[in-house]
Amino acid sequence: MRTIRHFIDGEFVDAADGATFRSTSPIDGVDIAEVAEGSAQDAGRAVDAALAAADGWGQTPPAQRRRLLHAIADRVEERGDELAEWETRDMGKPITAARTKDVARTADNFRYFADYIEHAGTRAYDRPWADSFGYELRDPLGVVAAISPWNFPLMLLSWKVAPALAFGCPVVAKPAEQSPVTASLLAEICAEVGLPDGVFNVVHGFGPHAAGEALTTHPDVAGVTFTGESATGKAIMRAAAGSLKKLSFELGGKSPTIVMDDADLDEAVAGSLLGSFMNQGEVCLAGNRILVQRGIYDEFCSRMVDGTAAWTLGNPLEPATKVGPLVSAEHLDKVLGYIQGAEAEGAKRLIGGERRTDGPFADGFYLEPTIFADVSQNARICREEVFGPVVTIQPFDTEDEALTMANDTPYGLAAMVWTKHLDRANRLARGLRAGNIWINCFFVRDLRLPFGGYKESGLGREGGEHSYEFFTEAKSVVTKLG
Repeated sequence: MRTIRHFIDGEFVDAADGATFRSTSPIDGVDIAEVAEGSAQDAGRAVDAALAAADGWGQTPPAQRRRLLHAIADRVEERGDELAEWETRDMGKPITAARTKDVARTADNFRYFADYIEHAGTRAYDRPWADSFGYELRDPLGVVAAISPWNFPLMLLSWKVAPALAFGCPVVAKPAEQSPVTASLLAEICAEVGLPDGVFNVVHGFGPHAAGEALTTHPDVAGVTFTGESATGKAIMRAAAGSLKKLSFELGGKSPTIVMDDADLDEAVAGSLLGSFMNQGEVCLAGNRILVQRGIYDEFCSRMVDGTAAWTLGNPLEPATKVGPLVSAEHLDKVLGYIQGAEAEGAKRLIGGERRTDGPFADGFYLEPTIFADVSQNARICREEVFGPVVTIQPFDTEDEALTMANDTPYGLAAMVWTKHLDRANRLARGLRAGNIWINCFFVRDLRLPFGGYKESGLGREGGEHSYEFFTEAKSVVTKLG
């Protein structure tokens, strides 16, 4: 059992009222951490510490901030095995992915924004005919609340923290209550490298009527960056309206994968399996609403079923495991509810769909990778975000029909297209109403590109210059010449 405390003003501290909660491992249902449960008072203490550190951190030379962020990245890599193990124990992701993907990308996030700040510039506008010269300055936004999800706890926290720190903003982080451990380890790393007190703070706990809500309403929090469910994003937006905070949201998704009849089927099936079952399907970008041109529909379905057998369900601490348990018993029940509902609506289950409780699975939250075919476009399982290892496959005839079906969703986070024809790929990319389009690939990230979603999948964009825009305030300066 690990003890997890808040990290405020450079120190690990208990909750002001002494409250705690337990974090349970989905691997075996065993409690692995006793965690400080944050209240509005704890959130306020953290914001006060961040506010006190804001001027000093904002005026710290970029080269010094760059050095500290690279030092954080170094320590993340050095402690990579420890971070990966706790990520796996905390939320169930396969440890091989945690080590090679999540930890590696966390270090990359810190390095990318550390280097970005050295090259970030501003614009100047000369108007000699009007005897004036104007230029833009950028100031740090101020105290930022970073509210991160449980599916990629460390990686997505770093995606928020790294640019905020790089551009001079102190941070109060509120990790998901289901996965608190690695945020605490990141706080240890920040202390180890000498990040000034108050620049990075962590408050654990829950959202409504607790620490999370207090951060979204606090008058000294200048901006909120949040990744999570669309419904929670709407609640934060309402809460933040009273103080007109700057907001950046990456929310839910129901991303389509379009497989045209000229696609390389080996690659399309492999990519679709990755897009469906990676991280147990607990991925906002998951391309698990698969649309397949009718001429190859039966063969594609058959290959997907065969390929699913290679996605080994097992203890995520074992290196060979590719699918671990779902994050909690409550989430498992929710996903099982979607499976039962799909069958009631007439969908054809091709494989999986059963909770495993035999042998080593007895006390964990394990669900077999699941594929449904012949699903109605109006079925609940096609309309709502399942967030589990559950795939639907639907046939279409024409490119226009595929586009109509793909866009028929309240979400718009991502989409995948599999085709050998470049002109077709780019027509579909232009027509898809989503923020991230992958052609003949999945989950390939360039940190310079904008990241976010259309419709109920988000608000704003982050990445590269878009993060620079969010975490800073622009100031126009005009000088009269002559």
